[in-house]
Amino acid sequence: MATLTTPAGGAATTDRSGRSAGRHAGRRRARLDRRRLVPYLMLLPALALELLVHLVPMLYGCWMSLLRLTQFYIRNWSAAPFAGLGNYRASIDVNGAIGGDLLHSFGVTLAFTVLSVGLSWLLGTTAAVLTQHPFRGRGALRTLFLTPYALPVYAAVITWSFLLQRDTGMVNHVLVDQLHLAGDRPFWLIGGNSFGALLAVSVWRSWPFAFLCLTAGLQNVPGELYEAAAVDGAGFGRQLRGITLPMLRPVNQVLVLVLFLWTFNDFNTPYVLFGKAAPRSADLISIHIYQSSFVTWNFGLGSAMSVLLLLFLLVVTGAYLLVTSRRGDA
Repeated sequence: MATLTTPAGGAATTDRSGRSAGRHAGRRRARLDRRRLVPYLMLLPALALELLVHLVPMLYGCWMSLLRLTQFYIRNWSAAPFAGLGNYRASIDVNGAIGGDLLHSFGVTLAFTVLSVGLSWLLGTTAAVLTQHPFRGRGALRTLFLTPYALPVYAAVITWSFLLQRDTGMVNHVLVDQLHLAGDRPFWLIGGNSFGALLAVSVWRSWPFAFLCLTAGLQNVPGELYEAAAVDGAGFGRQLRGITLPMLRPVNQVLVLVLFLWTFNDFNTPYVLFGKAAPRSADLISIHIYQSSFVTWNFGLGSAMSVLLLLFLLVVTGAYLLVTSRRGDA
């Protein structure tokens, strides 16, 4: 009898232990699943708030671009007549007054962005490379370089607006009264010089950010590479081309894109510097859309311009990421 009951008891014990192991494995999987869900659950409030703050106004702006929403329908927006793609056709019609002005503003903005990003990157790279190695006073010099980035934008640009005044500004006082580089005091905030003034203020505000990012990137470059290059006889220029710039390529890919988006969409700098009506030579597209929406009270047209701007930035960003990713893979 013992030989008959022992296999059965062993089988029952094995079956119970198998079920117990299965239950424990199921509990472990459930715990792991819950742990995987925790990060998503923690991100859910931020995602909901992001959708509420950005996506809902964006969708409403797209709907507004399809309406003939002018000052006559401010009190009752739902009564605004449906315009379809009329606002878009007016915006891209370069032969018309609206489309021609928008095209001019787009060209000014593109030139301004390319120059501002290029100069900001050049100054930031130069300062980061020159302050890479320790020397006396390096910390104080780095702090001084970051001062424009730390200042509030409104305080900084208002200060520049005072400096650039024709009769009482310090810029003309230095250029005309002290250095005698010009006979008459030039206008900096109106006319053709306004583009140069806007570019100078933008570069002054942007290049410390490039300097900060590139300085952080240079901390990851091993010093042994420079020592080996110096032993091989490579000078400063060869080290810059062969070590520094290639090692900073990942940082530069992100930095250039961020600077481009910030500069192309910059509204605070021209608005504080020039007010509601920017000079034609400094008519950035952000100010142009603001004037179309809040000065002429044509919110439908301004919304259509904003949607076109969004589409342009999405295309440029996608193309840039595609090109940079392919270069990185190569």
